Formats: sequence, structure tokens, C-alpha cells
Amino acid sequence: MLAVNFVSNLMSTGRYTFTVAQAAEALDQSLVATRAALRRLAKKGEIAMPYRGFWVIVPPEYRSLGCLPPEQFIPQLMEHLEEPYYAGLLSAAAYHGAAHHRPQVFQVVVAKNRPGIDCGKVRIRFIARKNTADIPTVPFKTPRGYLKLSTPEVTAFDLVGYPERAVGLDNVATILAELVEKLDGKKLAEAAKLSPVAWAQRLGYLLELVEAEAVSAKLASFVEKMKPVPTPLIKSKPFKGAQRDERWRVMINGEVESEL
Repeated sequence: MLAVNFVSNLMSTGRYTFTVAQAAEALDQSLVATRAALRRLAKKGEIAMPYRGFWVIVPPEYRSLGCLPPEQFIPQLMEHLEEPYYAGLLSAAAYHGAAHHRPQVFQVVVAKNRPGIDCGKVRIRFIARKNTADIPTVPFKTPRGYLKLSTPEVTAFDLVGYPERAVGLDNVATILAELVEKLDGKKLAEAAKLSPVAWAQRLGYLLELVEAEAVSAKLASFVEKMKPVPTPLIKSKPFKGAQRDERWRVMINGEVESEL
């Protein structure tokens, strides 16, 4: 069997990813010969390799992208790597209808640090969160299957927890203002149990900032029960002498402004 026929057969069954080992077995060739055959197809733009030994088929409609869209192969890649994951932060916010600005990279949360992926024009960046396997997710249907997506409540916490990955707290506040309609107060308090309490403090303060007090009520009860020490709103800035928000125990060491 020729490599081009192997690829065509996979497409006919609705599969758009494969490993070099699977290709070698189907072609009945050595790994060296198989890699050479796959490189020839890659030069034509018919396939791409976002991760060593893991290939994606690139249909004609995505040739200009130089890769399969990330949401269409991340589930299969993470299954191949046997790692828990979910699409999160700005990417999740976009799927939940809260993308004020279109994300420039696709963000995936995993349990341990992992280098980013650049495949054609596709850019994927990984964010490490140790308890990834325990985080609530929802399935999001794509043309190639289902993508694990953080719930709106988890998305809100991750945005506050990793503001440097979300273009800063001003952008986080803007997204929260758009995301608030999807947030459930009870689920928000439940999600708080899986995150550092400082995240809950900052999130509660920001939700009030965007006039979402109704959603944050149960979260406020959680923070009160935890009796946390005051935390700075902006981790990277000095907070000595900063005004304090007593409800959330947040030291307001900088201004945060939503665009909405």
C-alpha cells in the first residue's frame, strides 16, 4: 500500500490522525521508510506533524492553515500521550461565547509542563495545573469528535488564576462581563474548592467590579468560611498600603477596567 492510499483510507473512515507506528504497520514498511514516505506527503501539504510521531491529515479546506485546526486533533493527541487535559482560559471563553478579542493561540490545560506546539499557522500553548484530571469539563462537538472544555465556572477561575495567559486582568474583567450569563453561583462555589482560595478572592472582587453580585453571593460565603489572609489583586505589583476590600479580603494594588 502507498502512503497516499493509507491516508485516503483513513479519511474515508472519518479518521484524521495517526501515528508513524500505525502507518508503518499498514504500509508494511520499516519506520525509516515510512517516515520518508510521510515527509513526501507533508511537503505537498497533505499531512502535518504537530507532535513527534503523531500526524494529522490536512484536508484541502485547511491547506492554507498548514495543519488541522487544534480542536480537531487535540483530543486524539492527548489520548495518544495518555494525559488528562481540557481546553481552557481564552480558548474556553471563546467557545462559551465570551471572546471579546479572538485568541491568538489555542490554550490547553494539562497536569504538567509541556512545550508549545507550532504546526503551520496553528499555535498551541499548554498551561500546567496539577489537578487537571479532577477539573469539571463539558464536551464540545467538533467535526472530528468531542473536545473537553472547561465549564464556564472553571474558565472564570483559570482566567483569574493565570492572568498573564489572558492578556492581563483588564481583559479578564472584560471576559467575565461577557461570561457572567453562563455562570451558575452554586457551581462557582463548588469550583472554588478545586482552586487556591486567593483565586476565589480575586474572582469575587472582579465579579463585583463587573456588577455580577448575584452570581458571586455563594462564592462570598465560601470565602468567608475559609477566612483567608488578604491577597493582592495584582500579584506582580507592590501592595504595601493598598486599600482593602473587606468582603473579599483583597488588597487593591492597581486599577482594573473592563472594556464593557
